[in-house]
Amino acid sequence: MGQQVRATYGASLSPDGTAFAHLVDDGGYPRAVQRFLRGWRASSSRDVELPVAGPVSRVIHSADGQWLACEVAPEGSSRKQIWVVTTDPDDRMARRIDGEDAGTAELIAWDGVRVAAILTGEDGIGRSCLLDPNDGTCTVLDRRSGGRLVDAWAGASLIRVGPRGYRELIMLHGRTEIALLPSDPGSTTDAGVILDDHHSRRLRSGPDGEVMKLYRPAKTYKTNQNGSATRGGGFGRGYVRALIRSENGCDHARLLEVVATQDGVSYFVVAERPDCELDEFVVSDDLSTVALLWNVNGCSELQILRYTDYTLDEPIPLPGMVASELSISAGGSMVAMTVEGPSMPRTVELVDVRLRQWEPIDREPSRGPVLPGFPVGIGRVTIPARDGLELNAWLYRPVGAPASGAVVYLHGGPEGQSRPDYSEIFPHLVNNGIAVLAPNVRGSGGSGRTFGHADDREKRFAAIDDVADCAQFLIDTGEVEPHQIACAGWSYGGYLTMAALTFHPELFAAGVTICGMSDLTTFYRNTEQWIAEAAYAKYGHPFNDRELLEELSPLRRVDALTAPLLVVHGANDTNVPVSESEQIVEALRNAGREVRYLLFGDDGHAILKRENHATLAATMTEWLHSAFGAVRPLVELDAAHD
Repeated sequence: MGQQVRATYGASLSPDGTAFAHLVDDGGYPRAVQRFLRGWRASSSRDVELPVAGPVSRVIHSADGQWLACEVAPEGSSRKQIWVVTTDPDDRMARRIDGEDAGTAELIAWDGVRVAAILTGEDGIGRSCLLDPNDGTCTVLDRRSGGRLVDAWAGASLIRVGPRGYRELIMLHGRTEIALLPSDPGSTTDAGVILDDHHSRRLRSGPDGEVMKLYRPAKTYKTNQNGSATRGGGFGRGYVRALIRSENGCDHARLLEVVATQDGVSYFVVAERPDCELDEFVVSDDLSTVALLWNVNGCSELQILRYTDYTLDEPIPLPGMVASELSISAGGSMVAMTVEGPSMPRTVELVDVRLRQWEPIDREPSRGPVLPGFPVGIGRVTIPARDGLELNAWLYRPVGAPASGAVVYLHGGPEGQSRPDYSEIFPHLVNNGIAVLAPNVRGSGGSGRTFGHADDREKRFAAIDDVADCAQFLIDTGEVEPHQIACAGWSYGGYLTMAALTFHPELFAAGVTICGMSDLTTFYRNTEQWIAEAAYAKYGHPFNDRELLEELSPLRRVDALTAPLLVVHGANDTNVPVSESEQIVEALRNAGREVRYLLFGDDGHAILKRENHATLAATMTEWLHSAFGAVRPLVELDAAHD
């Protein structure tokens, strides 16, 4: 694919703002590196050496700046491990601390000098834990099916409970369990940070200085002490304060402050926007500054909240269309994040929030295949569904010549979202004459809770119809001829691809399914137990809703699947087991259909290896050209500076 793409992402600033770590993906598995800041200048990187081969998915500085914790997936498996190293460049020690040999470990944060993590065994029950980096000693904070640790500090912890689409946060303080918000079925409260427990949290000295917090009285509601809000031992004489992201009481996620005391819980809205979702937030250690990322029709907006007086600054323009993975210095003057766009691979960048000035971390800009004619070749479109619902989508057109065909590309989730971010697959398709329509069918994230629940259980038939309506949109607008449309997708998008090919076979000339479920009943039987349990509310229960699941399963309708199908999977996938692809391939071959199976033996559910991405993009392009009857040769992508 020509010049290799280089991506940097997932930055973690040290508390004093003098160092940072981040992930690098430039071939092979993504890895962690450590670097140091001298003013705005970044030093060269040193690899964080781990004695295990596999993609590193997260790296986080400890609260005291002495450690780096890394999350790694051996050989690309969905089962992960947690390793720690010191931040001393001369110390090459690496120690695994999760001890979860039969299950998986997820790195969450640091509680003082301990690692906050979720350990999930083969029984599917998650244990929210604190791990000592010195010897791996494990302190279990909570153990429940579907429980997820969100943050921990000074004896308090936030635990996310509930299935997908129905999640809430509870606070644990000693033996007391506290419901933070009133009951609001169908809302999601899924992110939070504990600020303090009548002592300042994480107040540090450093180049940023120290800014003490001011407290503002809250608008309150009080929980019933005899109800489900609290139970167990006494709460003590103090309070615990937290910031949380929640849809509770509204349709779009917003930022709330909650205060829990022995008398109950109070909360008030800190920041909200009626037209968009709050994607992420991060709080400085001195509690002076909160950085917010808003999701505006798929694009990101960065806004700074002055937490000392609860005022919001004007948005800071971003150097790319989509931003994520916020990290902030202790005093709040510096924020790091990952920024990307259709022609901009993921890149870690720094912003001085006081001067509103950006400075890229890398001296050399990231390089990668680009979409020709950007931004001429991309546009946001609105697609009318057959029942009147409007679907947001991104359309990538070839420039300079009519498209030889188009592919409707479906994201995973189903709570994922198609956004104008960087894809290694889309440029290859577009530069070879194939248009890409990346829609957000009902059930997608970023458009509020009502839209997100619009595909639950029996409503999934309407989501399948949405895919057909996207294909019809391409025909009605004259983008391509009716016989020149394919469907493709990853994970849930792979499932939805096969479902669309069986429910609406007349619309599609070909399909590509990547790590997709072919039968929802066998998926439930063979996936990780904790993944299955979390999916009941979205797909249906494997026993109570068995008839519905069977009716929605492409494998049960294989006779209707007539379009040529490219099936792709990672052999180490434990999220959607590889058997889901094997059984649809076998069924199609037995039926005499045209099918090709591409298996990556060294990768998992996400297909993370750079070389595998290149193979996938080239194979997809050849497959679609063949289906569309195109005779043009494949074009190698050019790498260009962003």
